Amino acid sequence: MALITSPPSNPKPLQFSPLHRATWRPGQAELGLSRAMSNTSMVLNSGHNISMSNKLLLNTKFSNHLHKNANRRVPHITSAALVEATETKPEPEAAKLRRILLSDVVVNHQRRVFYGRKWNAHDLANATVVLAMHCLCLFAPFQFKWSALLVAVSLYVVTGLFGITLSFHRNLSHRSFKVPKWLEYFFAYCGVQALQGSPIDWVSTHRYHHQFVDSERDPHSPTAGFWFSHMSWLFDTTSMNDRCGGPNNVGDLQKQPFYRFLKKTYIIHPIALGALLYGLGGLPFLVWGMGVRVVWVYHITWLVNSACHVWGKQPWKTGDLSRNNWWVALLSFGEGWHNNHHAFEYSARHGLEWWELDMTWYVVKLLQAIGLATDVKVPTEVQKQRLAI
Repeated sequence: MALITSPPSNPKPLQFSPLHRATWRPGQAELGLSRAMSNTSMVLNSGHNISMSNKLLLNTKFSNHLHKNANRRVPHITSAALVEATETKPEPEAAKLRRILLSDVVVNHQRRVFYGRKWNAHDLANATVVLAMHCLCLFAPFQFKWSALLVAVSLYVVTGLFGITLSFHRNLSHRSFKVPKWLEYFFAYCGVQALQGSPIDWVSTHRYHHQFVDSERDPHSPTAGFWFSHMSWLFDTTSMNDRCGGPNNVGDLQKQPFYRFLKKTYIIHPIALGALLYGLGGLPFLVWGMGVRVVWVYHITWLVNSACHVWGKQPWKTGDLSRNNWWVALLSFGEGWHNNHHAFEYSARHGLEWWELDMTWYVVKLLQAIGLATDVKVPTEVQKQRLAI
């Protein structure tokens, strides 16, 4: 996934005394000239061992004459030395820089997750859940039923659209619109069933992403590696806490008992859903309704973190790597218009052009039309013009 960039060549060492010492400074003209001329004393005084610097100090007229011409001769010699003496040396880390395939994004601080560090209990739990869901998908060809596929697609919409993009992202993370509390809690519960963490943890990570976007403190920037930004960042919670801090940026959620309850009991709810699916349709419903659907929503969500910071277009001056990626937008209910989102984080609408399909925005508009969504935020034309490229 990456190409190695070539480091610059090594500068050649100087073979003579450093001429930058001859650079003229106020109050040092005679000293600089005397040193420069002392090296040529044998040429000007053939057969004599008398230092030219002494003669210059005694001969005032000659010294003044050379002083007048110092600005013409000495800087010319010095500049040639300075060009080579100040030539940038290659840094040792340059050889380690990698460019992500088909992109101009450079990995400048590769993070190693799977070895060379201590795993904590949270890391192991995350890895176990992700691995288990992927293993469950291996049974999908042998457990296929049209009813099971319908269950998977339905839950994809419920957990992906209503839960992750509408609730966790646009409503809870950015407060792009308001809905009644009962409806806010219902959408948030749909997000819990996506098996991507509790609302408190998900929202905290996403707010840190915007605060430290594409820096070394970003929880999941591709500058630390494409696969790190895609999924392996999930398995190094200690590093993320060291770089960002704990979930101390979600006080608006932590003060609500419902979200504290979901954080404490988070894993119970997907397990209960899995048991319900198995009771309703046996192994096919479990494999497709949990395994296939969860992994599908996983990677679509993760593509917003990885692909939408690597491939696509940037119509706005956001100062980061966020891109508009049409194919991710199709899969993620409009989240792929990611440069639009980073330009106007508060906006409930990500597809700002008529042709930018944004299913989440259409749901918000529907809720607004029936009076359930209020205070819906979108950028004004003045705000767009300010950030347009």
